[in-house]
Amino acid sequence: MFLISLINENIGGNNVILKSFSLGPLGTNCYIVYHDKEALIIDPGAEGEKLVDWLTKQELEPLAILLTHAHFDHIGAVDHLRNHYAIPVYMHEAEQDWLESPTLNGSELFIGNGISTTRPDYLLEHGHSSIGTFDFEVMYTPGHSPGSISFLFRDDNLIISGDVLFNQGIGRTDLTGGDYHVLQDSIRNKLYKLPNELIVYPGHGPQTTIGVEKLHNPFVREN
Repeated sequence: MFLISLINENIGGNNVILKSFSLGPLGTNCYIVYHDKEALIIDPGAEGEKLVDWLTKQELEPLAILLTHAHFDHIGAVDHLRNHYAIPVYMHEAEQDWLESPTLNGSELFIGNGISTTRPDYLLEHGHSSIGTFDFEVMYTPGHSPGSISFLFRDDNLIISGDVLFNQGIGRTDLTGGDYHVLQDSIRNKLYKLPNELIVYPGHGPQTTIGVEKLHNPFVREN
């Protein structure tokens, strides 16, 4: 059974609006960030036609697909959307080969049939980035996987953290390239340095804030 749910929030800042879909058997959060009829699609894990239907109803023009990392539950609808809209895919170079490899992206092990997509069009590095009218920061936050990145929309008080930091949880580190100590370092020395009021939108589950996690996350507390 594939599940889908919607959350609509006015974020503020540059009047960005964020729409969250919980997709696929693992309830992976796909985020659409949009304003002025342009959109970025982040982690389309499954059910591409449902995303197309919603984007069409909203009369939005997707500019790109951004991936926090390349595990199978975050990439399942990549090619459907890339081909439908003729848009590029962006991700970190450390996992550029994972899109084509069911072994590396975990689909072969976890669901028994391989999920693969074509390679990314562009590779992202830590630092400022812009696509169309969207300005954001790419934060290199490895540990859950070697190429995990988070997307910081500082002016809109939000970060999309993938499977690095959850609401009172963290990403697993027992998969290919995972490292618990590296993950702790990414959270403690990168994410926890951000403002307490910053809203965290994770790859699974409900949103949280940096301040709440610093106080209550049982896996990584602030130094």
